[in-house]
Amino acid sequence: MHYSELDSPCLIVDPSIVRKNITEMIKMAGDPNRLRPHIKTHKTAEGILLMMEAGIKKFKCATIAEAELLALNGCKDILLAYQPVGPKIERLHALQQLHKDVKFACLVDHNDAAKTIGAYFDQHQTSIEVYVDLNLGMNRTGIHPSNAIDLIKLTLETPGLVFIGLHAYDGHHRQINFEEKEMACEKGFEPVYALVHSMEKEGMPTPIIVAGGSPSFSVHSKKQDRICSPGTNIFWDKGYASICPEQAFTPAVKILTRIISLPSENKICIDLGHKAVASENELSKRIFFPEYPTLKPVSQSEEHMVLETSTQHHFKPGDLLIGIPYHICPTVALHESIYEITDEHVSGEWKVQARKRKLTI
Repeated sequence: MHYSELDSPCLIVDPSIVRKNITEMIKMAGDPNRLRPHIKTHKTAEGILLMMEAGIKKFKCATIAEAELLALNGCKDILLAYQPVGPKIERLHALQQLHKDVKFACLVDHNDAAKTIGAYFDQHQTSIEVYVDLNLGMNRTGIHPSNAIDLIKLTLETPGLVFIGLHAYDGHHRQINFEEKEMACEKGFEPVYALVHSMEKEGMPTPIIVAGGSPSFSVHSKKQDRICSPGTNIFWDKGYASICPEQAFTPAVKILTRIISLPSENKICIDLGHKAVASENELSKRIFFPEYPTLKPVSQSEEHMVLETSTQHHFKPGDLLIGIPYHICPTVALHESIYEITDEHVSGEWKVQARKRKLTI
């Protein structure tokens, strides 16, 4: 059927743009083996398979459900970019045992957490590969590189753990000017270089470095000593398009929404509430309508968004609007499916399987 027959609000994806974005990711990295894309954005089997078809073999994820989805779709090298605590340790072990042909790894950034993870895996006569998570100034997770050497030693000595490398996410560098961003990323990475030098002096194994995400991908992709892990790039969004003009990606997923009411002369109400688009940003930075760039959101509730028009309009109830979300990752997580559109017709349905906290484990 034609995409205009879809009920709203819903997500639509152009698979040809997804493929172009994947090709651009590989072009920037220079080699698919230098990529470990994060699947938190799309959470779909289709997204995984399209990247694997392009030659990408390593992936990163944020949840056990995402890790399981990767394993179920044939990925053999999976990094859980999270320090598992509580029941997540047991779930990660169970996933590893169910998929023994897959190489799993996780993050650690604290001695006690590392000991607990190691003890659980060793108790079950197995081990888990670990990357030490470094805090480069984002102050969300990780240990500062200057304090990391003892934790690395601990992971090398703890039964149940196999030290593999370093994880360095610097998502706080969001300068629009590329030269400024590059300088900030390089400055922030200096402690990582110092840590690697200290490791070499002490005869430790050379670490694999997994660095950056979507905003700093353009910087890290130029450095041959690290693996890059962009995530949003496969779909892209208005937010990253605004702050990363140096990256040649195109929004592949859009929101289809309809006008449901005309409450006043210069206002229209659409069926795009908090339940359908990420709403953590300020109201003006949640959705952008390319065909009507002057439409201004003035309020939003669970099922509604009110837009203000600055000029005379001819909208009527039932009219269709197509917008680009500012933040695609949490927007996707709000939807059960993404409808594939080819030549303006629905050609498939991508189930957002890993929006769930649990698949089977």
